[in-house]
Amino acid sequence: MKATDRHSVRELDADALRRRQDPAQLGFDSTAEVPAIEGPVGQERASEAIAFGLEAGMDGYNIFATGPAGTGKRTAVQAHLKAYARHRPTPGDWVYLHNFAQPRRPIAVALPGGRAADLAADMRRLVQDAHRELSSAFESETYARRRGEATEPLEHEQEAALAALRRSAQEKGIALELTPSGIVTVPLRGTHTMTPAEFAQLPETVRARYQSSLESLSPAIQAFLTHMRALQRQARELLRVLEREVALFAIGHLIDELKERHAGSDELVSWLSEVTTDIIENLDRFQSAGQDPARELPEQLRAAIEAQDAPGGRYEVNIFVAQDSDGGAPVVVETNPTYPNLFGRIEHRGVLGGGLATDHRMLRAGALHRANGGYLVLPALEVLSQPLVWPKLKEVLRTGRIKLENPADQFALLPTTTLTPEPIALDLKVVLIGSPPLYELAYAADEDFRTLFRVKAEFDWRTPWDRRSVTGYARLLSSRARSAGSPHFDAGAVAGLIEYGARLAEDREFLSTSFVDIAGMAAEAGHWAQLEGSDLVFARHVEQAIERKLRRSDLLEQRLLEMVAQGALMIDFAGAKVGQVNGLSVLTLGDYAFGHPVRITATAGPGRGALVSIDRETELSGHLHDKGFLTLSGYLRSHYGAERRIALAATLTFEQSYQHIDGDSAASAELYALLSAIAGVPLKQGIAVTGSVNQHGELQAIGGVNEKIEGFYRACRLRRLSGRQGVIIPRPTSAT
Repeated sequence: MKATDRHSVRELDADALRRRQDPAQLGFDSTAEVPAIEGPVGQERASEAIAFGLEAGMDGYNIFATGPAGTGKRTAVQAHLKAYARHRPTPGDWVYLHNFAQPRRPIAVALPGGRAADLAADMRRLVQDAHRELSSAFESETYARRRGEATEPLEHEQEAALAALRRSAQEKGIALELTPSGIVTVPLRGTHTMTPAEFAQLPETVRARYQSSLESLSPAIQAFLTHMRALQRQARELLRVLEREVALFAIGHLIDELKERHAGSDELVSWLSEVTTDIIENLDRFQSAGQDPARELPEQLRAAIEAQDAPGGRYEVNIFVAQDSDGGAPVVVETNPTYPNLFGRIEHRGVLGGGLATDHRMLRAGALHRANGGYLVLPALEVLSQPLVWPKLKEVLRTGRIKLENPADQFALLPTTTLTPEPIALDLKVVLIGSPPLYELAYAADEDFRTLFRVKAEFDWRTPWDRRSVTGYARLLSSRARSAGSPHFDAGAVAGLIEYGARLAEDREFLSTSFVDIAGMAAEAGHWAQLEGSDLVFARHVEQAIERKLRRSDLLEQRLLEMVAQGALMIDFAGAKVGQVNGLSVLTLGDYAFGHPVRITATAGPGRGALVSIDRETELSGHLHDKGFLTLSGYLRSHYGAERRIALAATLTFEQSYQHIDGDSAASAELYALLSAIAGVPLKQGIAVTGSVNQHGELQAIGGVNEKIEGFYRACRLRRLSGRQGVIIPRPTSAT
């Protein structure tokens, strides 16, 4: 519509400013009759994108869900994922086991879903049963008999060799004593052993003879000792073989049962064989498990010793990830994606004497491990802002493997005991949820982002006001009432909230998808209904909730209206004046926005075509206002200065405006004020104007139309309604 085209002006009555929803057309009496909704309302485009991302099996087709805040992105994504995951296969469990060959590199083993707990219980029973069986076996008469049979011949041989050596020594006048530290020689006088004092009193020739006898006996003694050591080694080896045989007989059937029970995993069967070998190789330590040398120590110290030295610890199973065997694919939502929360961690414990230690039992899973085989939902801003998280997430998604590590170890001044667990194969979809500016920033700044998050699911801020959306609103309210245990909404209350959604959308043909605001208003209406003791939420409760919400936020608006009523803000609502028009501005205070009139004045006189905005010159205007003003200048030059230069000097300003102003919707008001000043034609002060102007003089669509009309109405009501007041707004292009 052109600003000078009078024939295109159409007067609207008050009913045209608000579209009504007839409760009778909803088809129900209350939301108790309406099924709850599991997915989003009016987000077909985003739903299609999410469905494609979930079905796409190619690498890199992870999802980035974006859209305005409050449109239910997280709720919608979770609903889609849960519905899709319900029919997907349940992934298996993951356990970490002690690596007997490389203790610092725990083994990661995949098991069928639900089997990790069975394996852990089996290994706990194995340790208990093995201790019982081994104790019984080594305390039995059979073992004692076989031990005697194995060592008795060697003992006899040792005794015979010692007897022969003693006879040979006695013939030389020397007695032999076998002690733990070796063989001791003592001189004999007949059959009596001499003391050192007695030996010292002997003649030199006698002592020399004894010394010669000792020297001649020395090779025999050395040969005897060598033979004894060989016999002892032989005895130890015989006992070791016997112990291994007895231990294998005692626990072999226990291990065989476990191998048979877990025969589906070759890796686990091989590990169980290593368990058998390790138990047998460490029988002395394993058999001492029933003893408690720390019994008399304080409880905390005893617990520390047991945690550090428990012989069965290496056989324990760390249930790293356990899945519900009938739960479908996992859907994990991690709202605090720190490095350990996302990628897991290696814990440490204090050891006696100070320091830290760890083992395979202290490996903890992160959200990525729990979501493996399913879906992981993350807040994009937190992922991109947490230290080290984004680079690690990219690495994991590129390689399809996740390695457990503590990043702090890379920056430690002193090395600490740590582990290098085997990495785990990863297969999952990641869904990031963030704002449109964040998506654009990541897409432009990081090439990896483009290849890893190829699916963009964009949520709309509004949906057409049609039967489908109305039904969606009703089901959303029904879902809220059921989940919160609050009263249901009757048809009139639903109609009121639908109209409230249209107001938020600022369009008669659309409803808002800002379900945070809709749900918040529904909760407040339910609160007032409960205070009243009503079993249902009625339209009056919705109206009360809206009024109370406005009252909590409209203090500044009321003060401005008081200033209008007192005349402190100079606004005329009647008569006509040259170069003066009422514009409309909107102030936004967080969740509350309101409109109020502002006087715009223009002066004009002879000059050289200079058009000045006082607000622009004093830097009280924003970029959008400056754009509107310069566009207005372009229109004037093209329309009135095409043939000759405009001999004009004019100024424009927002009167009594001492704050920053922005937006281009005042351009039409500025144009009317300027034309009035140039032509000397007065403008009606009971009419307020809003709308931007392009360089061809056409009026363009505006925002905040509800607030602008209502703000001017309230101001006029304070100063007396005349029936001739109103607001000029641009007509939509489709209506021209």
